[in-house]
Amino acid sequence: MGDAARYAAPIGLVVVFVAFFIATPDFLTVDNISDLLVSAAILLVLAMGQQLVVTVAGIDLSVGSNLPWAAAVLGFGYSHGWGLAVSILAAVLAGLLVGVVNGVLVARLNMTDFIVTLGSLSVVSGLTLLLTGGNTVPVNSSFLQGLALDGIGPLRWFWVVAALVALVVGFLLFRTRTGTYFLATGGNIDAARESGINVSRIRLLAYAGSGLACGLASVLLVARTGGADPSLQTDLLLSSIAAVVLGGSSLFGGHASVLGSAAGAVLLQSLINGFTLIGISQYYQPIAVGVVVLGAAFISRFQK
Repeated sequence: MGDAARYAAPIGLVVVFVAFFIATPDFLTVDNISDLLVSAAILLVLAMGQQLVVTVAGIDLSVGSNLPWAAAVLGFGYSHGWGLAVSILAAVLAGLLVGVVNGVLVARLNMTDFIVTLGSLSVVSGLTLLLTGGNTVPVNSSFLQGLALDGIGPLRWFWVVAALVALVVGFLLFRTRTGTYFLATGGNIDAARESGINVSRIRLLAYAGSGLACGLASVLLVARTGGADPSLQTDLLLSSIAAVVLGGSSLFGGHASVLGSAAGAVLLQSLINGFTLIGISQYYQPIAVGVVVLGAAFISRFQK
């Protein structure tokens, strides 16, 4: 079971690809795989932020509202003449701000991460509705349209952005002293503190990183949909957690796998893509994701 927990995402990805290839010849086409990876890019970026939090034995439930909040800030700024560059920067900073606030409450004030981020989920959702009036804000930008549709040769820009985010997170966790502190804090917070690690700062950085990931993902979301939708993204919240755990990371912290989390994100998006192709109702899709979340939680018990 320990090996199953470690390799759940790649094994599951192979099984899903084979199953849908048998079910429909449209699944393993170049165009479909390209669109699948574009859709998975948003989830992958969110999963990288969630990876940082889970590594320090935390959880960020505010992702479900932070993503539309940052997107709403982008839409608000663009519709009020701020210019695209300033609006994108404002969106990224808005996502980062939520992460920093979560980090301060959890790391500095020693509040329970579940309660803090659940509260943030509600508060930020309300702020988003106030900012947008509950309506989708259209963002008609040729640059964002190009970001969603174009690329370098066969490489789509969404893939490039997601890959860069994954590389940065991987470098941080496995090639820097700060990354070692992340892993140590998640593995045993008391031992990390006794060894001189500023665990409060590390935990704050983890939540700030998750908020920053939400800000970046919001730009991709607006580029893909052409507008800022204030609706809660609870499906992406659940999927970001499931992707990390499926990738081999333990919910108890101290272990991380960037490649595994990326594979987990692609796996979850493959399920939705495959169900759509074979004509299964969209009402069954959250059930499938929920089952995967439960399975991910179960196999995480065997992580050492």
